[in-house]
Amino acid sequence: MPAEVVLSGADLETIGSPSLWTITIAGLVLLLAVDFIVTRRPHEVRMREAVGWSLFYLALPVIFGVFIWGAFGSRVATEFFTGYVVEKSLSVDNLFVFMLLLSAFAVPPELARRVLLYGIVGALVLRGIFIALGAAVLQSGAWAFLLFGGILIVTAGKIIKQALSGKEQEVDIASMRTIRLLRRFMRVTDDFRGSRLVVREDGQRALTPLALAIVAVFATDIVFAVDSVPAVYGVTQDPFLVFATNAFALLGLRALYFVLLGVLTKLRHLNHGLGVILAFIGIKLVLHWAHGLWAWVPQIPTLVSLGVIVAVLSTVTITSMRANRRDAKPASPPAKREPRSRPTR
Repeated sequence: MPAEVVLSGADLETIGSPSLWTITIAGLVLLLAVDFIVTRRPHEVRMREAVGWSLFYLALPVIFGVFIWGAFGSRVATEFFTGYVVEKSLSVDNLFVFMLLLSAFAVPPELARRVLLYGIVGALVLRGIFIALGAAVLQSGAWAFLLFGGILIVTAGKIIKQALSGKEQEVDIASMRTIRLLRRFMRVTDDFRGSRLVVREDGQRALTPLALAIVAVFATDIVFAVDSVPAVYGVTQDPFLVFATNAFALLGLRALYFVLLGVLTKLRHLNHGLGVILAFIGIKLVLHWAHGLWAWVPQIPTLVSLGVIVAVLSTVTITSMRANRRDAKPASPPAKREPRSRPTR
């Protein structure tokens, strides 16, 4: 028999017992500690290493989902897998921004792994805060579903508008307020000093470009959290599942970056798909809110949501590949006209 679902708060249901939270967080801290030890000596990540770690981090949520299925039933497991797919698809877009940041700061390949790891830790902390705030808002009333739905629909509109404009996404470091603030109060060295963030130069402390890159990644983490947490709350209202899906999606982000480094720029229609997914989840949240007021308003089942998300991601991948293949074809030269033969007299 599946374990009984624990109730938390006025309306929220959660499977997150104290022991399950403790085990999950302890496992997360252990994995991050191992990652820090592995990246203690900076080195350039090879494809074989990146693929191995990616497969490992893809296997973890599958094993965890099977455990959830056996302990709490298919409904909870479906919510977990659907939330994970949503978070993983959003994280791929995050990777593209990370790639732009690392390029803008000219981070050496052997240090990129450390920057990404700091970024993941920062993202986990921020997601934890936003998840707790989201749970508090949801407990305050059904209006929170309308709020989250509105945020996602507005965000989806911005993403789709930018995608349709055809402009490539860029990162302007000079316009980032956090970077300008740091440069105003702290000196910054001209070059990288290994994996060090702060050094002493001419008797004063100075930041390295690596520190600025990490701060820039932290700043973008805040923006990502605003989108991703409401999105996964649109799939499940269980704070534990929301945290677990975010944690598993973020853990494999570092290794996946090096696997997809040459592929990210080729997924030209990814933002179109993410905009559609966020709009769909936003509509789902609005319908859920309306169903509480008018019982005749339909709701979208989680299994249907999973099917729609997978279908959208598959579609944009196929269309991106076809567009790349079409652009790769060399333009056929204009046909040469045969000289007209003059009639003989």
